[in-house]
Amino acid sequence: MADTTTVEVDTDVHDRLAVLAADRGLSLRAYLAELATAQENEAALTRAALAFERALERPGFREGFARDFGRLSSRD
Repeated sequence: MADTTTVEVDTDVHDRLAVLAADRGLSLRAYLAELATAQENEAALTRAALAFERALERPGFREGFARDFGRLSSRD
């Protein structure tokens, strides 16, 4: 059995989360686990996008990317 932690939330927040979970056919515990995973994935995608943006500034990166993957669209 996994370790558990109790988190106290007010009744309104609990009820709102329970409705969202039920709408997806999930228990509250499963819904919160999915929500945590989705937020972790979103944070990782944001970090990756920022890293890619920084990489675009490196000399030769755009040319190498275009050679290997096709032309980058211009933001201009």
